[in-house]
Amino acid sequence: MEYRYFKNIDEIIDIHRKTIVASGGGADGILNLNSLECAIEQIENNDYYPEFEDKLTHLFWVANKGHCFHDGNKRIAITACSMFLLMNGYMNVVKDFLYKMETMSYHVAAGNIDKELLSEIITSILYEDDYCEELKLKLFNAFSNNDLFLDE
Repeated sequence: MEYRYFKNIDEIIDIHRKTIVASGGGADGILNLNSLECAIEQIENNDYYPEFEDKLTHLFWVANKGHCFHDGNKRIAITACSMFLLMNGYMNVVKDFLYKMETMSYHVAAGNIDKELLSEIITSILYEDDYCEELKLKLFNAFSNNDLFLDE
């Protein structure tokens, strides 16, 4: 299948700027875009990322964990990936993706969700109506390891 990609890093910077404004603020500054720039090039390589969910997972992971911006890294992961979904005709899942990934982005940044589990989550959002029981259990365990949920 032929996919549409971001033309360059300037598109992501523009999405970041608009996301900061629309979400109520934060620092609008760039720290280091190298990892994100590489990611938008890498996802075009079907040898490394053959399936759409692989491309989306890698883009989300790098945008979230790469500390490319002073503020809004979790938000840019969500909005850039939402744009990538729209660019490639996945309009039917964008609302669900936005809703579910708001929580997941925090847990990815906190280290509670690794890239493999992130891939399972994204694949489920793309192709299933709801998370399967096995994935729900994995999410429960990932969230339970978070200090915010411990009763100490």
